[in-house]
Amino acid sequence: MKSVAGQRDLTGPEDPTTPRAMWRVRTLALITAVATYLLVVLGSTVRVSDSGMGCSSWPLCNGRVGPIDHLHPLLEQSHRYLATIVTVAIIALVVLTWRGGARVAQVRTFSLLSLGVVVVQIVLGAITVLTDNAPATVAAHLIVGLLFLAVVTVTAVASFVEPARPWGRFSGDGVAWAGVSGLFVVLVSGSVVVDGGAEAACRSWPACFASSSPTRLVALQYVHRSLVLVAAVLVVAYVVALWRDHRVTAIAAVTLLVTQVIIGAFDAVLGAPAVLADVHLALASALWAVVTGALARSALAPRPTDVSWTRPAAGTPETRRRTTPVGGRPRGDS
Repeated sequence: MKSVAGQRDLTGPEDPTTPRAMWRVRTLALITAVATYLLVVLGSTVRVSDSGMGCSSWPLCNGRVGPIDHLHPLLEQSHRYLATIVTVAIIALVVLTWRGGARVAQVRTFSLLSLGVVVVQIVLGAITVLTDNAPATVAAHLIVGLLFLAVVTVTAVASFVEPARPWGRFSGDGVAWAGVSGLFVVLVSGSVVVDGGAEAACRSWPACFASSSPTRLVALQYVHRSLVLVAAVLVVAYVVALWRDHRVTAIAAVTLLVTQVIIGAFDAVLGAPAVLADVHLALASALWAVVTGALARSALAPRPTDVSWTRPAAGTPETRRRTTPVGGRPRGDS
C-alpha cells in the first residue's frame, strides 16, 4: 500500500523482504537446522539404547501422552515430541517465506522440500513402530533422517546467502559432489552394519583379526571400513578445495573426520558400547551437516563470472564493463 506521495505506507503490513523479516527467516531456519540435528542424535540414542519399542503404539505412547516413569518410553516419546517441534518449525518457515518475494524464494523452495521430507519421515517412524522395529524400516528411517538433515541445512545456508543464485544454474564441483556422495554411502553402510547386528563383529581395528563372528557379519564390517577409507580420501580432497575460501569450514570438517575415525576405532575395539555408538553417529551427522552445508554455500553463492541472473539495467556502467572487450570500446558502439 502506498501513500499519495508514492512512498510505502508504514501503517500497512510489513514488507517480508525488510531486514527484520529476513532476520526472522534466518533465525527460524537456523533453529530448525539445529533442532533437526538434535532429532537425529536423539533418534540414534533411542536406537542404541534399544528404546525403539519403548512405546508400542503411535502417536501416543502406550495410550499415554507423556510417560516418564521408565527410561525407554521417555526416550521414545521425547523423540516424537522433538519431531513435532521440528515439523511445526518447518511449517512456520514455509508460512514466513510464502510472501517473501524473490529474495527468499530459495529458502521457500527448500523449506517446502523439508516439509515433504519430514512428512515421509513421520510416516516411516509410524511404520517402524507398527512393524516392531523391523531392520529395513529402521534403516530407512535413519537414511531419510540424514537426507532431512541435509535439506534443512541447505535451507539454513540459503537464508544467509545473498543474492542466492538459482540452484539449477549450478553444474556442480566434481570433488564436492564426490565427497558428499561418499560420506552418504558411508552413513548408509554404517546403518546396515548396526541393523545387521555386525557392530561388534570385529574387536580389532583397522583389520579384523581372529573374529569368531559369522562371515556375513565380518564382511559387513570390512565393506563399511573400506567405504570409510574411500570417503575419507574424498572428503579430504574436498577440504583441500575449501581451504582457500572457507578455512573455518575446512577445519571443522577435517576435525570432525579425524575424531570420527578415532571414535570408530574405539567403538570397534570395545565392542560397540551404546555410548560410543551414539557419539559415533552424532559426529557422523555433524560431519554430514558441515559437508552438505559447504556444498550448498558453494552452489548458491554468486561468483564473479555468474552474471546471468543479476541482469543489470541496460546502459549502466556495470553493463558497459561486462560487455567491453579487453583493450577496446564497448560492443555495439560505433
